[in-house]
Amino acid sequence: MNANLDSGVTTRPVTRQTFDEVLVPTYAPAAMVPVRASGLDLWDQEGKRYLDFTSGIAVSSLGHCNPALVAALTEQLGKVWHLGNGYTNEPVLRLGLALTEATFADRAFFCNSGAEANEAALKLARKYAHTKFGPHKSRIVSCLSSFHGRTLFTVSVGGQPKYTEGFEPLPQELSHIPYNDIEAARAAITDDVAAVIVEPIQGEGGVIPGDHAYLKALREFCDKTGALLVFDEVQSGVGRTGALYAYMDTGVTPDILTSAKALGNGYPIGAMLTTEEIGMHFNVGSHGTTYGGNPLAGTVGLKVVETINQPAFLARVKEASARIFANLEKLAADYPQVFGKPRGLGLLIGLPMAGEQKGRSKDYTKVCEKMGLMLLIAGPDVVRLAPALVVSDEQIAEADRIMREAVEAFIAA
Repeated sequence: MNANLDSGVTTRPVTRQTFDEVLVPTYAPAAMVPVRASGLDLWDQEGKRYLDFTSGIAVSSLGHCNPALVAALTEQLGKVWHLGNGYTNEPVLRLGLALTEATFADRAFFCNSGAEANEAALKLARKYAHTKFGPHKSRIVSCLSSFHGRTLFTVSVGGQPKYTEGFEPLPQELSHIPYNDIEAARAAITDDVAAVIVEPIQGEGGVIPGDHAYLKALREFCDKTGALLVFDEVQSGVGRTGALYAYMDTGVTPDILTSAKALGNGYPIGAMLTTEEIGMHFNVGSHGTTYGGNPLAGTVGLKVVETINQPAFLARVKEASARIFANLEKLAADYPQVFGKPRGLGLLIGLPMAGEQKGRSKDYTKVCEKMGLMLLIAGPDVVRLAPALVVSDEQIAEADRIMREAVEAFIAA
C-alpha cells in the first residue's frame, strides 16, 4: 500500500465491496449500505426505504436521529467533549444521579459498551469476594447460550463455544449451567462462587425469558453462599421490556446490574450499577477507562433516561408489544409449517422457525429485507424483532404486512 494519503481518498465513492477490501472480516453485513435514517425509517445508497425493526440490535430505542437527542448532543458539542479521568463533568454526574435514584443502586461506573460494563461487573465481583472471603472464592457461574460481550473474559463467561474457539487458553474458574434450570443452579452455586451472572431474558441465546421462580432461586442461592448476583441488562434494559430495567418486574433485586445499548441510543456508553457496600471495593486506580462517562455520552444518556423513564412511555411499550405479539401469534397460526409460538418480553421478541424451516431464520430475514423490512436473528432458529420503543401502530401494521408477503415468497423459494 502507498504510505502517502491520496488527496481524494476521503471523498472517493464507497460501496459494500469496500468493506471486503479494507475492513477486517469480523462481520458479514448486508449488501445494501444505509446512508440516512429518521425514526424507524432508513434509506440506502440507492434511495430505497426500509422499515427498521432492529434498532441497531436494541440500541436506537428512541429512533434514528431523535430530535431531542440531536438537540442535547449539539448543545454539549459546543461546551466540552472530553476530559481525562482526573476530572469529572456535569453531564455524567447528572446521569449517575438519575440512574441511582431510579434503581436499587447507590453507585455507577460508566464505560463505553456492554462488554466493558460486564467486564467491570465481573472484576468487581471477584475483587469483592477476594477481599471479603479470600482468594478461594473466585468462580463465576453463567448460563449456557448466554452472551455477555466479546472481551476474552466476557466471551468466556458467555456459554457459547463458537465464540471462544481459537482464543484458548481461556480464563479459568468459570462454570456454565442450563438456563431456567433451578436444580442445576443449586448444584453449581457453592461456597467458592464469587458471582452468578444472568440475563433476565436471553437475547442472543434465542429470546428466552427467565422464569421468575428461577431468578428468585438464583437470588436465594447467592444469598446463602455469599455470591453476588449480576443481572446483564445490556439488551433488556432502558425500557425494552416495558420497565426501565427488566429486574423491576421479576421481584428480584441484583447486587450488580449492567446497562448499555439503548442507554446511548447509538452513542457509545455502558454503565455498571451497584450498591454502596460493593462499589467501594473499586478503589482509586483499581479500574478505569479513557472515554467512559465523557460529557457527550453523559448528555445523551441522561436525555434517554429522562425520556424513557416515564409511566406513559413505558405503558406504550407494553401496548405496542401486545399488538406485535397478536400479529405474530396469528402469523404462526396461519403458517405453522414455518413458525412456532412467539416469545419474549416487551419489544424484544423472538419468532422461532418450525419444522423443516429450523436453521433458516437468516434466509427468511433476507427475504424481508428485500421487501423493505429489517429484522434480526437470534441464532439460526429464531427471528428477532427489536423495533424502536417509539414504534407506531401504523409501523406495526406495515411490518405485519411485509412479514406475511415475505413468508409467501419464502415458501415459494
